[in-house]
Amino acid sequence: MAPGFPQRIICLTTETVELAYALGAGDRVVGVTGYATRPPEARQKPRVAAFTTANIERISDLRPDLVITFSDLQREIVRDLLARGMNVLALNQRSLEDTFRSICMLGGVLGLADNAEAVVASMQRGFERVRLAAAELPRRPRVLFEEWNDPLITGIRWVSEIVDLAGGDDIFAELAEEQSARGRIVDVNVARERDPELVLASWCGRKFIPDRVRTRPGWQDVSAVRAGRLIEVKSPDILSPGPSLVLGAQQVHNAIRSTLGMALVAFD
Repeated sequence: MAPGFPQRIICLTTETVELAYALGAGDRVVGVTGYATRPPEARQKPRVAAFTTANIERISDLRPDLVITFSDLQREIVRDLLARGMNVLALNQRSLEDTFRSICMLGGVLGLADNAEAVVASMQRGFERVRLAAAELPRRPRVLFEEWNDPLITGIRWVSEIVDLAGGDDIFAELAEEQSARGRIVDVNVARERDPELVLASWCGRKFIPDRVRTRPGWQDVSAVRAGRLIEVKSPDILSPGPSLVLGAQQVHNAIRSTLGMALVAFD
């Protein structure tokens, strides 16, 4: 490896951990977010942060030459790290294309550009398999994706894109371009009026409780509630913008097939 590339990396979000390992730099990771789950060996690394909070002293003690963060929600952590003289790569992807570019950017920073291109190509192949399966659907059901329940927040742009490529119609697609979660807060009554046939939920790591959807005032007549189509997609599979998004897309597609009464697809 050419000199100068980071050798001691700290990853403060789940997808940056997953990406570091996918790129072949797992041995360089010296600290991770407490939410890290993939790959399993990452859980053995020192845990130094939640999502919006971090132990700056512990991070400093690990002597990183690069700390990788994600989103404007970690801006205060970034500020504190920079104040301590640390190098920070702050990624801020919002779409699938942004995600591909961020992977290539990280690969370049780590001296693993070829590996990054391979990871992106693998993801694109996975999404294409989902897209081809979606082409078989007789129609596109109305889908509500819940990123949070109180207040009700719909999916970020890459989630809306996944719902689309998986064969559904995101009932709040017009909000997908909003940069912040605040811009994606919706009135539960408006959501009810749009009558989703399928509700997908990933409450930012909080356990999904279908009864909280069923018992919303007036929701007993919503198509998804009447049919019992209230399905959780685990946050690591849909809210972490990295390779696991392919798994999320597969789950979304099969939830849509189930809504239409079709046999599920066994993806490779």
